[in-house]
Formats: sequence, structure tokens, C-alpha cells
Amino acid sequence: MHKFIQTAALGFLFILSGCIPSVHPLYTEQDLVFDSSLVGEWSGKEGKETWTFTKGAERDYKVTYIDEKGTKGEFVVHLLKVAESRFLDFYPVDPQLKENDFYKIHLFPVHTFTRVQPIGSTLQMAMLNPDWLKKFLQENPAAVRHEKVDGSVLLTAQPKELQEFLIKHQKSADAWNECEPLTRRRKPTE
Repeated sequence: MHKFIQTAALGFLFILSGCIPSVHPLYTEQDLVFDSSLVGEWSGKEGKETWTFTKGAERDYKVTYIDEKGTKGEFVVHLLKVAESRFLDFYPVDPQLKENDFYKIHLFPVHTFTRVQPIGSTLQMAMLNPDWLKKFLQENPAAVRHEKVDGSVLLTAQPKELQEFLIKHQKSADAWNECEPLTRRRKPTE
């Protein structure tokens, strides 16, 4: 039950920030990989945002994202490899809400994902372009299972269908928004 106790605002923030929410994860257990070079603190050019990756359980990461206003969000993140591409699947950590249980059961967590380039001294992520996806699904509604929620797209496909869709459109014009490259600020302390 605790996995379903998330803030609805978080899901809407993903929609507003350009991330496409998904009911299901992008990965299956067979797709997961762990790359220790991802562990550490990463930041954009101006250093106003930070992404801190630490090793989580077996093949996952704990990620703390601090935005330019200093607001923190925590996630469980999985790195997966599909064909020759790698993706990160973000899932919010249960927040410590003060609201009652009746309120909490009305909140639904979502997965979001980014494509990630090989990790070295920089970390390059790209997010699926929501404008491209809306237009594409208007023209091809059966391309991937989804629902329209308040004018936004909510992906409802199972992991393998999501993977096939992303790989098929990996090089489609305007399908991906490249994020600002992140550089390593600090390596993990052992």
C-alpha cells in the first residue's frame, strides 16, 4: 500500500516539467544493469541543480534531485539496457505526508524515464518530447497504449511494449529533448 502513497502534485510536476509519466516501469528484471560510474554527484553548468546517485539495493540507485530553488526530491532509479540504448527509470520515494490515510490512497505514483548516453565525465540525459508524443499519438493512436488525462499523455503500456516504442523512435526527429549535460561534481566516498 505504501507504494501508492505519493503526492498527486508530483505526478503533475512530471507532466509540467516535460517528463512523460507511465503507470508501469520501463524495465523488467532481465533488463537491469548497474554501472558504478553513475554513482556520485552531478550538476549542470551553473551548478544550480544537483543529482546525487548512491548505490541502492542490488541493481538500483537512490537519487536525490535538488532543483535551482533548493527543493529536494528523492527517487529509486533503475538503469536498464535495451538493444544498444540505456535508460533511467525514475520512481518517487514515499514522502512523509501529514495527511490522513484516506487522502493518501487517492495519490498514485508514476514512473518516468530518460535516455542516457554512456557515462564518463559527463552525464547526458534526454527526455521524450511531450509535444512530439501528443502529435504522434493523435496520428497513430495504437502506437503505444496510453490514456489522455487533462490534455496530457499517461503511458499505460507494459515494459516490453514501452521499450519497443522508445527504440523504434530513438532517432525520430524531435522525439527527444536533450537535457543540459551534467558534469561530475563529486565522486562517491567509499
